Amino acid sequence: MADVVKRYFEAFNAKDIDTMLGCLSEDVAHHVNEGGVRRGKAAFAEFCDHMSRCYDETLTDMVIFDAPDHGRAAAEYVVNGRYVATDDGLPEAIGQTYQLPAGSFFDVTDGLITRVTTRYNLSDWIRQVS
Repeated sequence: MADVVKRYFEAFNAKDIDTMLGCLSEDVAHHVNEGGVRRGKAAFAEFCDHMSRCYDETLTDMVIFDAPDHGRAAAEYVVNGRYVATDDGLPEAIGQTYQLPAGSFFDVTDGLITRVTTRYNLSDWIRQVS
């Protein structure tokens, strides 16, 4: 189970959205920090396109936790980013850099991710880019 999560994050750092999508089930549930639930690969791909336009991020200090008997995994990491285009309702982007601890939680079935939940401190991010 940790293998698919590791592949997912390696693809994230490589900015390889197609490989990220290949790690997901067709009906993946994507629980977005401070947002709703997006369902399906198409919605996830749209989210990735939006994020790629507004943010340039790399994840470091990755630790992956695995609970295969329960079909779950988690990861803790540091987001190292640059805010490159203003996102709706957020401060203006002028290339600010930020560093933010974050975590993601996964359900995995038959080797594919069926749920992704990502959490970080939005107030801390806003403080860093304001």
